[in-house]
Amino acid sequence: MKLNIVPARTGFLWVRLGIKTFFRQPLAMASLFFMYSSVASLALLIPVIGIVLALMIEPAARLGLMVAAGEASGGRFPMPIVLISAFRAGRERLKSMVILGLLHALACACVMALSMLITADVPKTDPLPPQAQLMLIAPSMLLYLPVSMLFWHAPALVHFHGITPIKSLFFSVVACLRNWKAMALFGLGWAAVILLVSIPLSMGIALAGSPQVAMPFVLPVILALAAMFSTSIYFTFRDSFTQEPPPSPDSKPDPTPALTSGETP
Repeated sequence: MKLNIVPARTGFLWVRLGIKTFFRQPLAMASLFFMYSSVASLALLIPVIGIVLALMIEPAARLGLMVAAGEASGGRFPMPIVLISAFRAGRERLKSMVILGLLHALACACVMALSMLITADVPKTDPLPPQAQLMLIAPSMLLYLPVSMLFWHAPALVHFHGITPIKSLFFSVVACLRNWKAMALFGLGWAAVILLVSIPLSMGIALAGSPQVAMPFVLPVILALAAMFSTSIYFTFRDSFTQEPPPSPDSKPDPTPALTSGETP
């Protein structure tokens, strides 16, 4: 496995490839993301352990969506079974993915706990003023950033390269930091896309006069955007890592025997 350092402009390319690949198989990619969202939502209904299960399956689901993006990028129709790719790759890969899921749930729990401590003094009035909303959201976003870097490439590294969970977290952070310019433009590119889409959506909601009336039109757009974003994650991994080629069959070992201690030529 080799880490690639990509130009900053590659971040915008990842956004474009994610959108382009989604529209190659829009029904499949949107349906797969909806299936994952539905499973996570059902898990949340389970008392006590529901939120833990939902957080645990996120790395495996991300991998499944990345595999689907790879299929769609190659012109193939991704079948629903790709969502459970992590559970069909052998016992060792499955064990590593379960450990990764547990680590993800633990990391998110730490973020939520720290965020609650930081925002404990923020007044919880209803409705919340914009400044109070920002004070509640900002700490969580900042605290989740390192968690996102840890798990950005980790599921794919475990699945495709057979790396242990702890090493996959390390290499994921290294890849994000070494390609921080491309990752920053990737984030800015998606922020721009969301902003451009949100303007007509907001106008449509205003014209409808009620969010409930516009919701049947808004939800499919939100689902499509989320599926496009998850599709683009595949390209951030594909371009950041390459499998080192095996030794050439034509290369021959040096026939000269190695000298051992005490020998003279």
